[in-house]
Amino acid sequence: MFKRHLQALLSEELQFSPAVALLGPRQVGKTTLALEVARNIPHVYLDLESERDRSKLAQAELYLESHLDKLVILDEVHRAPGLFPVLRGLIDQARRMCQTSGQYLLLGSASLDVLHQSGETLAGRTAYLELGTLNVLETGQETTDALWLRGGFPESLTAPSDDRSLRWRENFIRTYLERDIPQFGPRIAAETLRRFWTMLAHHQGGMLNVAQLARNLGVDAKTAQSYIDLLCDLLLVRRLAPWYTNTGKRLVKAPKIYVRDSGLVHALLNIESKESLLSHMVVGASWEGYCIETLLACVPAGVTGYFYRTSGGAEIDLLLAWPGGELWAIEIKRSSAPKVERGFHSACNDLKPSQKWVVYPGQESYPLASDIQAISLHGLCQKLSLNRS
Repeated sequence: MFKRHLQALLSEELQFSPAVALLGPRQVGKTTLALEVARNIPHVYLDLESERDRSKLAQAELYLESHLDKLVILDEVHRAPGLFPVLRGLIDQARRMCQTSGQYLLLGSASLDVLHQSGETLAGRTAYLELGTLNVLETGQETTDALWLRGGFPESLTAPSDDRSLRWRENFIRTYLERDIPQFGPRIAAETLRRFWTMLAHHQGGMLNVAQLARNLGVDAKTAQSYIDLLCDLLLVRRLAPWYTNTGKRLVKAPKIYVRDSGLVHALLNIESKESLLSHMVVGASWEGYCIETLLACVPAGVTGYFYRTSGGAEIDLLLAWPGGELWAIEIKRSSAPKVERGFHSACNDLKPSQKWVVYPGQESYPLASDIQAISLHGLCQKLSLNRS
């Protein structure tokens, strides 16, 4: 079992919050992490996809009242939205008895926007954490290429062969399309949504043009936008927002779009091996998306990721904005001998970031200029993790 970097933070939040919502895609390891954190404390685990466990909550208030002295883990909590008012009442009841933390751990396969009931009824009572796929700090630097090819879902990464890994991801996509996605929104034809998801994989790292995507799919723009919103809410796709600043330059204002797990990008494009990936036209965009998702998984709380681009060609692949106003500029290169281009220099002149990094596939760290450092993905993740602590 991999040691997840979120484990310490989850344990800490349970000591201070009545309820913690742990959100992330299916099969990412939420249940494993929850049971590991609860291993040495009294707890009850209920899988709300199990008919047997759901039947225990036929009289939810009575059942949960009998377990006020335990941590109650509710898996796939979106299956029982009617629970949230009950949980609110029980949390308030426990507060009056001076029990103010560690009562409920809610596991969900969608973002807070989809689990809106908890946002409305448990406001001020719940901490929210997002568990992403595995990253290089959790699996080791030697797995960097395997993580890139296979993605960070544990069963995909640890499959005995690339072929078995690809089959796992294909089955994962099929299950999401046919069973899971219909739970969260209006009925969408699985084949239509798969075509749309594949289009996003082909467009990895590109500027989001909803109208163009709608034309290519043969639907209206409102429908295409709803598909994007749904995949983002399910934590499968990321819209990377542009950085807005008053520099006097014409800025690109459309977000970039990424399929968040590189392994799913490759499965949607039927890329089985590293050799096939290196010769595919998506290789550069795939590496960029993989690095961005990995780095954003390692940033401390309060740090937000953006990209920066002007109509004149100034560009930064990933701009990290720290709570105090500090900026880090990160360029991503799929080259063993990376070179910094004029657009990056121009963007840095606009924004004056305090640190400038170029992430590349090698392992050594060395200066590219007096204020620009080439660094491995693992190395920069380590630096971000040190800032996290």
